[in-house]
Amino acid sequence: MELPDDPMMLFSMVNMKLRDCYHSLDELCDDMNVDKELLVNKLKAAGFEYSKENNKFW
Repeated sequence: MELPDDPMMLFSMVNMKLRDCYHSLDELCDDMNVDKELLVNKLKAAGFEYSKENNKFW
């Protein structure tokens, strides 16, 4: 599955996948063949930070 380019759509999709399918961001990235650093930086540029404790971006 290709990730959306729009930061808000990306934020929404990643959080939905983290909530429904994956126990960690590492697991999501490994399974979906996503560059974790690129994903985190793209969402960080839009103002979102990953919370490992909550397993979501906010």
